Amino acid sequence: MTLKKAIISSLTIATLFTLTACSPSSGEENSDTKNLTFMFRGGEDEKAAYTAAIDSFEKDNPGVEVEMIVTDADQYATKLQATISGRDVPDVFYVEQGNVMAYVDNGILMDITDEVENQEVDLDNIWEYGLNSYRYDGNVVGQGQLYGLPKDVGPFALGYNKTMFEENGIELPDVDEPYTWNEFVETGQALTLDKDGDGELDQWATGFNANWSLHSFVWGNDGEWLNEDNTKVTVDTPEFAEALQFFADMTNEHGLTPSTSQAETLDTYQRWMNGELAFFPVGPWDMSTYNDLDFEYDLMPWPTGSTGESGTYIGSLGIGVSDATEYPEEAVELATYLSTSVEGQQQLIDANIQVPNLIDMSEEWAANTETSPSNKQEFLDIVQDYGQNLPAAETYTSQWYDEFFINIQPVLDGKETAADYVKKVQPKMQSMLDESIEQHEKSMK
Repeated sequence: MTLKKAIISSLTIATLFTLTACSPSSGEENSDTKNLTFMFRGGEDEKAAYTAAIDSFEKDNPGVEVEMIVTDADQYATKLQATISGRDVPDVFYVEQGNVMAYVDNGILMDITDEVENQEVDLDNIWEYGLNSYRYDGNVVGQGQLYGLPKDVGPFALGYNKTMFEENGIELPDVDEPYTWNEFVETGQALTLDKDGDGELDQWATGFNANWSLHSFVWGNDGEWLNEDNTKVTVDTPEFAEALQFFADMTNEHGLTPSTSQAETLDTYQRWMNGELAFFPVGPWDMSTYNDLDFEYDLMPWPTGSTGESGTYIGSLGIGVSDATEYPEEAVELATYLSTSVEGQQQLIDANIQVPNLIDMSEEWAANTETSPSNKQEFLDIVQDYGQNLPAAETYTSQWYDEFFINIQPVLDGKETAADYVKKVQPKMQSMLDESIEQHEKSMK
């Protein structure tokens, strides 16, 4: 999966869907079969894993049949939005963190707290972060009733090309002690090379995308996007500006990344896949694809600025139940099976696409250093210790956050200082955040 790629604007949802959601008729009259629909997004590995899991669920629940509706990641938001506006919501479906408030406020998601409790699910054995992502008390996400279960938790780790390190005689990164920014630059420069002697670089330290990787440098330097109660945008601080400037300087001052023209010829993801980059972000959803790499990779802590501690984000996808499903008991059983059963989780582990939702299962999984990446414990460290929500996951809409990246390119190209940019963009972001807060207050009346 690609975290946040399929975000649906809560504003759009609220506009499209201001009345109570209606689920499709899930069974023919005079039929004993209870038909459920399950809508999700993913590639062939995920589809195969869910096919096996649902086959097992149907065997354990005679008289219940599940129709899978699967889309590509890029199409999911649009297609789910169409079901919402057409009042034809699937019985069970993937839920983005950033949509929980709007879905609940507009009657799309069912409160499953009691039903999950009745099934005697051991919530203490599920990652607290995953559960809290789908709790909502009518005001903030993270507390209150349960409106979904985690499909997964998605820690955004830093990967490195272990083979490249070994071939260049460079000591491997410590699994516990992060590089300082200076150490990251020094190591990166040692790995940025013209390997074939033609006068052109063909191996680089990295090629980070600001939309997904800037957060690690901001949080590792004691910067924040929002204040504690999510009412004030705080990008215009020295800590934040310093992190953004360092991020840009990796290209413009230190030469650690492919040039703009080189990135246009071949993007940095593909260069990582080709073994041309030393460092690149890795999510659990990448593991099945990275099994086919021609080099060995592993995980390490993100480099750190003034705090001395790594920072990165952790996301989640949820599995929710339509508030208007014809078969609420069976729909919750399906969501619970996919999220919390050993059998269901094993299918996803075997597909090599996620961290298990069950804590004891995760610890056993991470202890297996024979499978790649060897240091899977880094994923768990992020989930347990230093992962943070993406900023827009805790606000009613995401436009304020998206605004930050719209005109950021001059900073990344070295044509505008980070300090000037954050000072200019903060008022625009604050105005949009104020509108988001006002919209949320109106939705609760």
